[in-house]
Amino acid sequence: MTRDNAFARISDFEPLKEELVATRRHLHANPELSFEEVETARFVAEKLESWGYEVFRNVGGHGVVARLKVGSSPRSIAIRADMDALPIQEETYLPYASRAAGKMHACGHDGHTTMLLGAAEYLARTRRFDGTVNLIFQPAEEAGTASGAEAMIADGLFERFPCDAIFGLHNHPGAPEGTWLLRSGPLMAAADTVKITIKGKGGHASRPHLTVDPVVIACNLVVSLQSVVSRSIDPTQTAVVTVGSIHAGEASNVIPDIATLLLSVRSFEPAIRDILEGRIRRLTASVAEGYGARAEVDYLRGHPVVINSEKETEFARGIAEELVGPDQVLTCPLIPGSEDFSHFLEHKPGCFLRLGNGLKSEILHSSKFNFADENLTVGAAMWARLTEKFLG
Repeated sequence: MTRDNAFARISDFEPLKEELVATRRHLHANPELSFEEVETARFVAEKLESWGYEVFRNVGGHGVVARLKVGSSPRSIAIRADMDALPIQEETYLPYASRAAGKMHACGHDGHTTMLLGAAEYLARTRRFDGTVNLIFQPAEEAGTASGAEAMIADGLFERFPCDAIFGLHNHPGAPEGTWLLRSGPLMAAADTVKITIKGKGGHASRPHLTVDPVVIACNLVVSLQSVVSRSIDPTQTAVVTVGSIHAGEASNVIPDIATLLLSVRSFEPAIRDILEGRIRRLTASVAEGYGARAEVDYLRGHPVVINSEKETEFARGIAEELVGPDQVLTCPLIPGSEDFSHFLEHKPGCFLRLGNGLKSEILHSSKFNFADENLTVGAAMWARLTEKFLG
């Protein structure tokens, strides 16, 4: 492992650990949902201002961007942390559990924010780089399609705060604490939502021959949709089509006019995403037409695929190996969940990393989830060292 004292090390953050833990637990106890991050943003902005950053508030909603320029180099870097919580009633029963009923940091954004604040304090104090660092504290990551990343970009994020590359991370339950997981290329899935409305002709259950039964059509369509991945997608590729909801009718003796299906569609390649949409639309239309019904397909594209650029991923991998050793830096598996950091990567090269949250960690979005405080110094050191070397 590299022991280069010219760059940040995990041990450099040990004196800050108590403060970092206190910050993380304050944020955990005071969660705010997407589009409500007023106090969280204020808390973050005031800390950054106290360390000498040029701070910009209300970027794309409650977003905060902190800029620090050292030296004369035109090089610049951006690092992002998300700030919002989830509408979940916490059941950890910890001393610092959420004080807000029905709101909880069940995804670790409290930890993500704290790690970037730790790096921010260190970078402002040591100033061992040449260039500009832009620290992005993003709201509304959990908002779905109209997310904070999109809002910040629309508010001129990259025009106002230019950068050569952007980096971000997420904790990873099921991997040992302090372990880094990286993957070049596709990492996390595009997530699309589909509503299919089948319009038939209702009537009495005893006279089905006088109807066009949308329930029967819906059931046949569910079975037919199972062929979309198995018979339309290269077996070496990964995709998911899940029918999560079917609704039709209210009574046993009435054939309804309409049946609706809700689908979740996941993919890891833009071309595969297009194939899935086209196949679902055509299959739905043909099945409905075959029964004499009509079908409407509302296809809502969510976040795109998280695609890490190779150069930035290998750069981040090297930094991780210097910090924790090669044995603690793994290749991340494909993750079927989605992440709005993907929008940033459509505009700038960069890398989204995963940081192990513990083998016994509860899954993300669980009412019993808790971020591993042991990771705070690891994550802060990663962002500080990565910045120093990127702007070295």
